[in-house]
Amino acid sequence: MLGHLLAHGIPMPTTTPLVWEATIALIIGLLAFDWFFHVRKAHAPSLREATVWSALYVGIALLFGVAVWVLGGPRMGAEYFSGYITEKALSIDNVFVFLVIMSSFKVPREDQQKVLLFGITFALIARTVFILLGAALIERFSWVFYLFGLVLLVTAGHLLVPDDHDPDKPNIVVRIVRRLFHASPHYDGDKLFTTWQGRRALTPMLLVMLAIGGTDILFAFDSIPAIFGLTQNVFIVFTATAFSLLGLRQLYFLVGGLLERLVYLSLGLAVILAFIGVKLVLHALHENNLPFINDGEPVPVIEIETGVSLVVIVAILLLTVVASLSSPKGKAKVAVSALRTRVADYLSLGRDAPPVLRRSAFEGMVAAQARVQALEPRFKALVQRPDALQNDLDRAHRAHAAATGTAPATGRLGLPPAATGDDDDRDRAD
Repeated sequence: MLGHLLAHGIPMPTTTPLVWEATIALIIGLLAFDWFFHVRKAHAPSLREATVWSALYVGIALLFGVAVWVLGGPRMGAEYFSGYITEKALSIDNVFVFLVIMSSFKVPREDQQKVLLFGITFALIARTVFILLGAALIERFSWVFYLFGLVLLVTAGHLLVPDDHDPDKPNIVVRIVRRLFHASPHYDGDKLFTTWQGRRALTPMLLVMLAIGGTDILFAFDSIPAIFGLTQNVFIVFTATAFSLLGLRQLYFLVGGLLERLVYLSLGLAVILAFIGVKLVLHALHENNLPFINDGEPVPVIEIETGVSLVVIVAILLLTVVASLSSPKGKAKVAVSALRTRVADYLSLGRDAPPVLRRSAFEGMVAAQARVQALEPRFKALVQRPDALQNDLDRAHRAHAAATGTAPATGRLGLPPAATGDDDDRDRAD
């Protein structure tokens, strides 16, 4: 039924109701498989598991794109790949925010999969609504391209401004919920509700899901205009968006450390969004019917072809990745991120942890500590929350000394104290 309405509600001669229904069934099937076979039992996926499933989801998206290219023609195929690559890049940027939210709520690593899959499902539903609304607006009001272009240009400018987000401050949705409802400060496995202080209470698991859902809605405000700037075919908009979100859970565990090295990702995304914003404005001028612009007549301007858009987007992303991976600053951020992870892993060990596991975790932490100690002072000055990192490291050393009956080793990193004012050189998270 939904496929029939979508196919006949928007003019798309190459997309039949059967194609819509088969595509929707495929996407729902992939989500259901994740829900029932992956996150049903709480666990932290291994690197191998995350790699295999990430490759599988990307492979499915690429095969779908090949099918679109063969059955729908080169133009339709180019539009799909342009949209998929752009949306995938934006979804990778979203992982940064997910990392901050997970850290601020101290979500146990084995329970993070369920939170992420909820976020992906919610994002898919929310963006489907935005896609339908955007398609309806475009069909009735061609001037909406001006609005979409302006949104992307403003978003591009915002990405260039240093982010002063406080990871310990929950977003407005969570603050409102905490004010209105009884909430427990403690997790109860992956349960959404528990009993605390003799009353039924919300758990942090529910609150973090609300935080993820709230940010997903904000992400849609730049994601949807961006892809409508590349194609107005609703089938392509929907499928490119959906396949870019599928597999994001596995990608989170696969590239959580690598993301820290993409220090120029925000700059690259800003350039891409600005490029698409300009493309939208040019298209709006070409289709212009606003009376105060050229007396309501179309403006003879150049339009950027889909093939050109695909080449530009791929080139910008490749340049961004190469520049980031060769950056000393990116390598320093990876070292700090790895130390935080190693310290957290050691502190999560129970008192009855096997000696071999404890020794391995401690050796990994000490090796990561040595890499941070060896950083240049200018990179140490960029570390966010240095006092918290040093405190956790000291706790880990004391815990190891108590467990092994040895004297505590020194764990001083030589980090400067946290800055009290705004620092333009600080990044989102290290």
